[in-house]
Amino acid sequence: MKPADSLPAILCLFSGFAVSCSAMAQEPVDTSSDIVVLGQGLPLPPGTPAYGSVTIDRDRLTNSASGRIESVLGDVAGFQQFRRSDSRSANPSAQGATLRALGGNASSRTLVILDGVPMADPFFGYIPFSALVPDRLSMVRVTRGGGVGAFGAGAVAGSIELASATREELPTVSGSAFYGSKDATEVSASFTPDVGNGFISLSGRWDRGDGFLTTPRDQRVAATAPAAYDGWSVGLRAVAPLSPDMEVQFRGLVFHDDRTLRFAGADSMSQGQDGSIRFVARGPWKVDALAYIQARNFSNIVISSSTFRKSLDQRNTPSTGLGGKIEIRPPVGDAHVLRVGVDTRLSNGDMYEVAYNANLAANPVTARRHAGGKQSTTGFFVEDDWTIGRLILTGGARADRWTITDGFFETRNPAGTVTGDTRYADRSDWQFSGRAGALFRLSDAVALRGAGYTGFRLPTLNELYRPFTVFPITTQANAALVPEKLKGVEAGVDLTPVKGVTLGLTAFYNRLDNAISNRTINATTRIRENVDAIVAKGVEVTASAHLTPALSLSGSYAYSYSTVKAPGQLFNGFTPLQSPRHAASATIAWQSETGPSLSTTLRYVAKQYEDDLQTDILPDAFTMDAVVKLPLGHGMALTARGENLFDATVVTRNVGGSMDLGTPRTLWIGFGFSY
Repeated sequence: MKPADSLPAILCLFSGFAVSCSAMAQEPVDTSSDIVVLGQGLPLPPGTPAYGSVTIDRDRLTNSASGRIESVLGDVAGFQQFRRSDSRSANPSAQGATLRALGGNASSRTLVILDGVPMADPFFGYIPFSALVPDRLSMVRVTRGGGVGAFGAGAVAGSIELASATREELPTVSGSAFYGSKDATEVSASFTPDVGNGFISLSGRWDRGDGFLTTPRDQRVAATAPAAYDGWSVGLRAVAPLSPDMEVQFRGLVFHDDRTLRFAGADSMSQGQDGSIRFVARGPWKVDALAYIQARNFSNIVISSSTFRKSLDQRNTPSTGLGGKIEIRPPVGDAHVLRVGVDTRLSNGDMYEVAYNANLAANPVTARRHAGGKQSTTGFFVEDDWTIGRLILTGGARADRWTITDGFFETRNPAGTVTGDTRYADRSDWQFSGRAGALFRLSDAVALRGAGYTGFRLPTLNELYRPFTVFPITTQANAALVPEKLKGVEAGVDLTPVKGVTLGLTAFYNRLDNAISNRTINATTRIRENVDAIVAKGVEVTASAHLTPALSLSGSYAYSYSTVKAPGQLFNGFTPLQSPRHAASATIAWQSETGPSLSTTLRYVAKQYEDDLQTDILPDAFTMDAVVKLPLGHGMALTARGENLFDATVVTRNVGGSMDLGTPRTLWIGFGFSY
């Protein structure tokens, strides 16, 4: 394909002329050319392994005991959410993703993208894990360390790339139904027909449960309620070839999630509607262009832990995310893969909440608050991978223009009269970042790699403008927060001593300057602040082995020595909150020739601290999960799943001894079918 040949397709994609696009989509595909798997992006550059990525394949994604993506991501030691709870018993706004024990305050320090689109909530920065159904995915790639490519702004702790399942991986019709502990149900189905030379995939999932009691037995009161949940999501994906080496991809996602946490009436809701369109050209001039829109909302009711009346109603938090990218790979010779592009992200959101006097039986309104703002990043990036025999050199740079504008915080009394109206000054600046790496294959069995990188992350609108309460602690927002900036280096070796056995070892040093953290002011108040730095250094180990044709083993371990640098503060030299020193995961799987299969996953996480002063400890935890599948013939299978089979006590929150617990022993039985 010549460069000019791409022009009609690009115009078709962005101009909206349906007749022309339809006609192009019906052109026959030249089957004499190399096989192309529809629905994928451009191939990975050859220098990608220099940054020590870990890949989770589809078999593992579709064989987890919980059926939830955040649990599978736990296979990569060092991955963590702000809290240990999964998306059934965590507040959605606390589900930020991070890596390498860089701490956090519920916003994601890791860039999570699905088919090239950032998934973080535009206002909060959390990841809607409950809507990212593993059955819809082909693979996940986790890269620990700063990123520079498309949407690299925000990848200070690394990136998690999710790719949708291809047509070859999706049966035309499939479905499953499970029943579990605490009257839980999980139902999912998909329909993926071929349409012309492309395909459409429609999938849905609904799960609900009465939930378990997150409160320890000796702390329960009359108002204590189980962590009930009820959520659904529907995904639509369409892929249409425009020519033998060009295609257009569309993806839509709608989700809704309701949860109750700790007390009766402490209900939260999150919902979203996402859409994206992507154009991929695989000719000599390779192009990857996409545009997306996200509409999200969140609400949350806080119940007083002393009077058990409503103290706060965060009733409405609408937000919108818009963005896109264009990446071009010009033909520069077989030895080079050059990537040049631009990306942009725009976020805006508002927070509406009502405060109540929980000490009075009438529970009257005391204040009404409205806050919000806008922010944007527009980045220009260039990267090149240069192959010189067994040596691959890779390097790239980004220049980002960021803005934070229209920030405000307004309060009104119960009658609606304005009692406070603060408008914050607009801010903007340029931020430059880059990375470089090298991969040298000494032999087929040994590869050496090293990399260095910088990066940055803007504070979210939530961190800037929204205070929140998890009784009895209130955390104040801070409109003066500045961007976090990362510097890091790492070195590693990848070994394949015998066929079927791989081992990876990485040593790293990361420094996150201006790290945003929650600082304790007194027993009931914290505030978000930039600290001088968080320094994380450690070692990561990954291993996998196919011991026999039926038996396989995989494992991951991370040792992270992470400290806060804050001269003059009480927490100087302490461990960042929610950051374990040790984390490990191991899975052993057996697949017989006749069909039955068994897999068992063991996980360990060391103790963590709830607060910056290290007064509240989350003890270490060891859990075991298992999945057994028995084929019944004709595409049917019986599956039994077990979570936390030892019924270990997993503390997910500890504030002065007031605790929440994670998922207890949970058993599932269900049927699945595919045609």
